[in-house]
Amino acid sequence: QLPTGLYKKVLVILHDSILPYMNEPTLMIDFLTVAYGIGGAISLLALNGLFILVHQHNLEYPDFYKKLYSLLDPSIYHVKYRARFFHLADLFLSSSHLPAYLVAAFIKRLSRLALTAPPEALLMVIPFICNLFRRHPACKVLVHRPNGPEGMSEDPYIMEEEEPSESRALESSLWEIQTLQNHYHPDVAKAAAVLNQSLSEMEDDISGLLELSACELFDKEVKKKAVDVPLEFEQVRGLFGKKNDIFAEHFTLE
Repeated sequence: QLPTGLYKKVLVILHDSILPYMNEPTLMIDFLTVAYGIGGAISLLALNGLFILVHQHNLEYPDFYKKLYSLLDPSIYHVKYRARFFHLADLFLSSSHLPAYLVAAFIKRLSRLALTAPPEALLMVIPFICNLFRRHPACKVLVHRPNGPEGMSEDPYIMEEEEPSESRALESSLWEIQTLQNHYHPDVAKAAAVLNQSLSEMEDDISGLLELSACELFDKEVKKKAVDVPLEFEQVRGLFGKKNDIFAEHFTLE
């Protein structure tokens, strides 16, 4: 039983300062699986260590993706470990052998949560979702479903369902991204509009977007150079500005 603060400090350094120097890293399996089941920031931080055990030491974790799916809540776009989480989620969802229903569930949940996310998170998660479509073409039915959201009386996707296979994500459509095409931030609206066209085969590099902050977005807007917009107008004549103003013959504005 560790204090929460110490728990986080240990998990932050575990993957690069502890596991590489252990003769048997598999001894940390129980510690990491318990941490992964706690929830919140502690679960996010346990992902790094678990990834090493799964990738390098053949750890089998049957409910791994179910737990990863359950970590997606509204706070995921606001926590300070957001970059770390999405970096690892990108790795976990990179396999082409994942079933379409699982990837579709992640796409739908990320899109639904994106409706309340800040702009800096949206500029990262929209390319993230586009990359998932590139890796798993079977999920494109969410974008190209006939009649789209207009043809549905209600969204069949079950947001509260903890089991991805039971969420009915593949029966839904991606109306959330269509909604973001009307976002108040022009960069977000532009990024969301990409799904209106055929996606390129080349994946977007999201590494530079993971650490994007609100301050960086603000600085970018402030540093933009103002563009002089040419205006066409007719110079005013006379007191009332009319072309054939009789007062213009007798009075001037000077």
